[in-house]
Amino acid sequence: MEKSQTSATRGGWFWIIAIWTGIGVFDATQTVIGMRAEGMHHAWMRLFWMSLFSWLPWLLATPLVLRMGRVYSPARFRPVKNWLWHLVACLAIGLVAGAWNGAFEVLLNPFLKDPAPGPFFTVWMIRFWHGLLGSVILYAFVLVIGHVLESREHFAQQQTETARLNEQLSKAQLHALRRQIEPHFLFNTLNGISGLIRENRNDDAVGMIAALSSMLRRAVDDSSRIEVQLSEEIEFLEKYLEIQKMRFADRLRVSLEVPKELMAARVPSLILQPMVENAVKHGIAKRAQGGAIQIGAQRLNGTLTICIANDGPKLADDWQSGTGISNVRSRLESLYGNRFDFEIENRSVGGVEVRLSVPYKEN
Repeated sequence: MEKSQTSATRGGWFWIIAIWTGIGVFDATQTVIGMRAEGMHHAWMRLFWMSLFSWLPWLLATPLVLRMGRVYSPARFRPVKNWLWHLVACLAIGLVAGAWNGAFEVLLNPFLKDPAPGPFFTVWMIRFWHGLLGSVILYAFVLVIGHVLESREHFAQQQTETARLNEQLSKAQLHALRRQIEPHFLFNTLNGISGLIRENRNDDAVGMIAALSSMLRRAVDDSSRIEVQLSEEIEFLEKYLEIQKMRFADRLRVSLEVPKELMAARVPSLILQPMVENAVKHGIAKRAQGGAIQIGAQRLNGTLTICIANDGPKLADDWQSGTGISNVRSRLESLYGNRFDFEIENRSVGGVEVRLSVPYKEN
């Protein structure tokens, strides 16, 4: 932390020195060239160095002005004492700059005045009053620039903090979803294994145990990832469907049509399983003859759309989404804001379709 603060301080000083040096060189060059072009006779080198170093007080005072801007923000019009502090600081810098430039003029006499410039105090006051308006303008300029930079930095910090909080929220929601999936799914799967054993379908029971182990291992390994490739999500989904097929046998038919060129797309981890589980629960489990589930994906205008449909009963008019679907929608909102589409609706040919659209990205 201290190293980053030191680096930022050094970087700030670099730009302060660079900017004021540039202003000084420009002013000194313009002053000398302009006066020589008008045929004036002065000590040009002394005048050049005096004009250049006349900006040194403002260079050294810039950090003070920036700090004053942070402590007494110009965006706050009240209380009045804020502006009084700025006025005092501006006058103090103007007095120091007047004294500095007056000393140069008395010591170097760059304008070759005859007689030489008067007493230091007299020259100091003349320099101060002649430069008062310029001091106010320069002080306001530095104050406004500092306020703009401070606002930009604050806005960038807010964006970073918002992104961090959104990431934490997404991870928390993902963990919550996983805690909902694993006990519920594990309970149903173990019941299915028990049923297979009672029916003496030992090979199917062993296969279901192996698939369950693989699926849970994958869920644990991916616990820290918010997004995964679509290919990984499909692989996880296939493990889930493999277990469900052992449970429902011929009653469950699955059609998976996802183009290979879309497998690299990024999608939220564990986003498909609760939607397919919902289709199995409401579209297949309640029908003696079972049913079919179709899973497809397509890319259109920078958007990845995934459709999951079943040919089971339609949704009732008073149907409300359960915890799993609500969790999916909340996770999508935290990840994409309003840049996603998630719809569940009845199909005209019978059954229900879930359609999910998210921005297409591969990195």
